[in-house]
Amino acid sequence: MKSKINQLFEDQRNVHVLYAYNEMKDYIEQVVNYIQAGILAGDYILIIENERVYHNIQNELKTRLTKEQLKFVHHVNNFDFYYSSGSYHPPAIVDYFNKTIQPYIENNNTFRSWAHVEWASMKEPLHIIEDLEKVIDEAVNLLSFPLICAYEAERMPDYLKKILMETHPYVLIEDDVIVSEQYKLMNEVKN
Repeated sequence: MKSKINQLFEDQRNVHVLYAYNEMKDYIEQVVNYIQAGILAGDYILIIENERVYHNIQNELKTRLTKEQLKFVHHVNNFDFYYSSGSYHPPAIVDYFNKTIQPYIENNNTFRSWAHVEWASMKEPLHIIEDLEKVIDEAVNLLSFPLICAYEAERMPDYLKKILMETHPYVLIEDDVIVSEQYKLMNEVKN
């Protein structure tokens, strides 16, 4: 049986999904399933992840994929990605992302992305995350690729949850995908 998230990606390419995870074991299972489904669909996979977690993901992938299939997975260290300018700066992050996906676009390769968003403390100005997520949502629609943004649930204050629900049209909850009503409302207000 096909999961709802995979069915959604088959039905449309421009899908921006929020995933608030609780347990690292479940997180790794979700990202590995996402990668595996993407490769089976013929996509290249861009994983923005920290080194420690990516090592665990890679170990699991080696048990499920061939060496040829593993060549479709491209890892970007999430610390380098989010702090390429020395701080969490949306224009620098977008520039880094554009440079990273450029080869896929130039070669007409389909791709999907998974971004693990994490930070050292909640002292970061959360409005910056909102700015970045709005830009990323536009890029997903413009370039027509699936993206899951993963955040650790217990580190999300209510204000951040509200921002993320307004900037992601879909939410992944275990193996189910729901439409974010807050996203729809924000877009109706804009129009």
